Amino acid sequence: MKTLKTVLFALIIFGSTLGLVANETPRQIIRGRVVDKSTLAPLPGATVIILGITPFTGTTTDINGQFRFQPVEIGRVSLRISYIGYKEVELTNLLLNTGKELVLDIELEESVFQAEEVVISATSDKSAPLNTMASVSARSFTVEETARYAGTRNDVARMASNYAGVNGSNDARNDIIIRGNSPIGLLWQLEGIPIPNPNHYGSPTASGGPVSMLNNNVLMNSDFLTGAFPAIYGNATSGVFDLRMRNGNDDKHEFLGQIGFNGFEVGAEGPIHRESGASYLTNFRYSTLELMDKLGADLGTGTGIPYYKDFTAKINLPRTRLGTISLFVLAGDSDIEIWDSRRDTTQEKVDFYAGQGFDLTNSSEMVTGGINQFKLWNAKTYSRLILAASYHRFVTNVDSLTPETLEKTTVYKNDLGETSFTGRFIVNHKLNVRNNVNAGITVRNTDFDLDEKIYFEEDAGLRTTSDYTGSAILYEAYVEWKHRFSDDLTLNTGLHGMLYGLNSTGSLEPRVGITWQTSPKQSFSAGYGLHGMLNPISVYFRQTRMSDGSYALLNKDLAYGKSHHFIVGWDRSLNPFTRIKTEVYYQKIFNTAVDGGTMSSFSLLNQGANFGFATPDTLIATGNGENIGLELTFERFLNKGLYYLLTASVFDSKYTGSDNQWRNTAFNSNYIFNLLLGKEWQIGSKSEKAAKSRYSYGFDIKTTYAGGQRYTPSTVVSDPSGNGNYLLVYDDLQAFSLKFDDYVRTDIKLSFRVNGKRTTQEFAIDIQNIFDQKNIYSEKFNSNTGEKGFTYQMGRLIIPQYRIIL
Repeated sequence: MKTLKTVLFALIIFGSTLGLVANETPRQIIRGRVVDKSTLAPLPGATVIILGITPFTGTTTDINGQFRFQPVEIGRVSLRISYIGYKEVELTNLLLNTGKELVLDIELEESVFQAEEVVISATSDKSAPLNTMASVSARSFTVEETARYAGTRNDVARMASNYAGVNGSNDARNDIIIRGNSPIGLLWQLEGIPIPNPNHYGSPTASGGPVSMLNNNVLMNSDFLTGAFPAIYGNATSGVFDLRMRNGNDDKHEFLGQIGFNGFEVGAEGPIHRESGASYLTNFRYSTLELMDKLGADLGTGTGIPYYKDFTAKINLPRTRLGTISLFVLAGDSDIEIWDSRRDTTQEKVDFYAGQGFDLTNSSEMVTGGINQFKLWNAKTYSRLILAASYHRFVTNVDSLTPETLEKTTVYKNDLGETSFTGRFIVNHKLNVRNNVNAGITVRNTDFDLDEKIYFEEDAGLRTTSDYTGSAILYEAYVEWKHRFSDDLTLNTGLHGMLYGLNSTGSLEPRVGITWQTSPKQSFSAGYGLHGMLNPISVYFRQTRMSDGSYALLNKDLAYGKSHHFIVGWDRSLNPFTRIKTEVYYQKIFNTAVDGGTMSSFSLLNQGANFGFATPDTLIATGNGENIGLELTFERFLNKGLYYLLTASVFDSKYTGSDNQWRNTAFNSNYIFNLLLGKEWQIGSKSEKAAKSRYSYGFDIKTTYAGGQRYTPSTVVSDPSGNGNYLLVYDDLQAFSLKFDDYVRTDIKLSFRVNGKRTTQEFAIDIQNIFDQKNIYSEKFNSNTGEKGFTYQMGRLIIPQYRIIL
C-alpha cells in the first residue's frame, strides 16, 4: 500500500502543477437540440435555463430545435427545459469540462391534457429508458457511470452488474447473467442492429468475454432491459443491451488520449463540414496487458499475454436530401497462447482459461458496420432504414501434454465463422397526442463456415463434429402501439414475429405493458411478454455419427427456445434525486434443447458462461425451466457530490433435462447484493472560485456479496486404460447440486480531475478486490496425481488510468 500512496500522491501533485497554467475561471460551451420524444421532430421556441447560477442564464431553441450557451463556468451543471404543452424536464449534475463541449440531445413528451399557455411539470425519472415502449425491467444508463463506478474497467457489461437481477461474480469474464438465465439469452444491439458478441476472445456461442470491444468514449446514453421487453426486440430470452453511438462534435475538433487496463487509446472527433453539421468520431485502442503483466498484475491468463486491438468510428451527415445519413463501424481482433508447457513449475500462477496439462491457442476477429438513414417526413412521421454487415470468426486449438516429455496431442480444434448481411426498415407515426404506432421489418442473411473436431478415445484421434458451409435467412417483423389514457396511465402493446429459413420454424410473440403514475412521486407497472430465440448456430450443425458410419444433422429442425415473462413493479421517489424500486417476476421457460440420445440432466440453459460449449450430438426441444424472484433498488442519483446504489436480488432458478427431473440451474446463486457509494468534491474555498472549479476529486467504493456458483459433484477413479492416470467422473443425477462458497469482493476507485485552460486531465487508481478475498472460480483436477482442488479468482489488482481531453 505504501507504493500505492506514493503513486497517488505523485499524480495529484503532477495534475495540480498542470492546472496552474490557467489563472482565470475555466469555462466551456453548452449546446444541444430539443425534439419531440415520439416523433423526434425539432421543437423550436423551447426554453432552456441553466439552474443555480447568477445572473439568470437562459435561451430558446431555433427553428431546428437547437440551442447554445456561451462558455459558462465548468463543473456540475443542471438544466431545465420547457415547452408549452409538453412535460418539463430537468437534467441535473451534468459534467462540464474544459477539454470537451457539452452537447445534448433532449427529448420532451407531449402532455395529454393541455391548457393554453401552461407548461406541464413532472418529476423527471433519471433512469427512465430511452425506449418509451418499455414499461418494466428497463432503465437507461449514462456513459459517465461506466467511467465513474469502481471495478467496471470502463466496460458497460461490468457496469450493468451493479443493477438488480444481474450476476457479476465472475472476475474473468463480463457475461451478463440475468435472473438465473444463461447469458446466451442476451441480445446485443448497436445503432439499431443486432451484432455478434462484442468482446475480445468472444465465442459465437456466448455473449461475453474477458475484455469488451465497446468503447465507452464513443457511446451515448443507452438502454438495458432485463425482461418483458418491447416488441421491437426479438431473438432474445433474457435481456437486451441497446447501445447507441454518439455523434462527433460538429463545430470543434477534439482529441482524447488514455492509458488504462483496457489499453493505450487515442480518439478524435470534429466537423467535416460546419455549415451542413457533418461530423466524424473515431477511436483506436491497443492492449496494455503485456505491460500490466510485467508490473506484476495477475491477469488470470497464466503463461499467456492477451494481445488485442479495436477500432470504432462514426460519420454523421445530418442534412442530406435523403435525411440524416450516418455510417458506423466496430472492429476488433485478439489472440493469445496460454501454454502450460511454458509454465515455470516452481511457481503457482492462476490460470482461468486453460487447464493444467494443456496448451490453449485462441484468436478471434469481429467487425460490424453499416449505414443508417433517418428521414423526418413531417411533424408526426419518421422512417429509419439500416443496412449493415458483420463478420465474426473464432479459432481455438487445445493440445494435451504428455507428462515429462510434454509431447502434444491435439484434443480439440475449431474454426467457426459467420458473415451476416442485415436490412431493417422502421416507420414511426404519431396518430395524436394519445396514440403512437411503431412498426418494422428485419431481414438477416448469414453465411456459415463451421469446422469443429474433438478427440474420441474410440477413434484414437479427432472426430469431425461440425463441418458445414452454407447460409440461412432470419425474417423478423414487429408492430407496437402506445396508448396514453392520460398523463398518468400508459398502455404499451405489441407483436413480434420470426421465421427462420433454415428449418422453416416460426414464432409469434405478444407483448404488453402498463404504467400507472398514481402520484407525482409513485408509480406501478406490469408487463408480460412471450420471447423466442434461435439456438446457437453450432447446435444446428452438430453432426451425429450414425451406426453405419455416416453423419446426419439431427438438430437442424430444433424449435426456438421460448419463455413467458410476467413482471410487476413499484417505483417511489423519495425526493428529486432518491428513489426506491422493486420488481417481482416469474419466467416460464420451454422448448429448451436437452439430450435426445439418452435420459440425462443436460440442458442448454446451463451453457454460455465460458469459452467451451459442449453439447450432445442429438438434441430435442423438450426441456423446461422456471425463474422466480424479487428485486430491490435503492438509488441516490448524483446530487451535491454524493451518490449511491443499493441493489438486492433474491431468486430461484430451476430446469429439467430429458429425464424430467427438476434441478438448480448452473446460474442459481439464489441471492446477489450490491452496494455502491461514491463522493466527488471540488477543492478550494468559496473565495477561490477559479481554483475550486479547476480541481475535483472522487472516491467510489463497491461491495458485492453473492451466492456461490453451482457445480456438479465428482469422483476420482483410475483410468481403465491402465496408464496410471486418473479420471474425474461426474454424478449426472446430482448436476449442479453443490455450491462454492459465497462470492465477496470490494473495489475502490480514487480519481482526480484537473481542468486547464483548454484541456482536461483525469487520473485514477482502481483497486479491485482490495481485501484480496479468495473467491473460487472452478474446480481443478490433476490427472497424474488424482488430486482435486480449486482455482481461485483474481486477487488484489491495482489499475492506474490516465486520460487527457483537448
